[in-house]
Amino acid sequence: GQGKAAASALEGIARNPGASDKIFVPMIIGLALIESLVIYALVIAFMLAGKI
Repeated sequence: GQGKAAASALEGIARNPGASDKIFVPMIIGLALIESLVIYALVIAFMLAGKI
């Protein structure tokens, strides 16, 4: 997921360098949301397993 999103964003920036500000910031926000989802899932998995 993250690799595909980053690759697509960088490809868009390579095609149109002038749009880098409009592409880069939403990409970083999207990657942060993807990563936070994984962290929340890990916390919930530990809670369900009774480790916390």
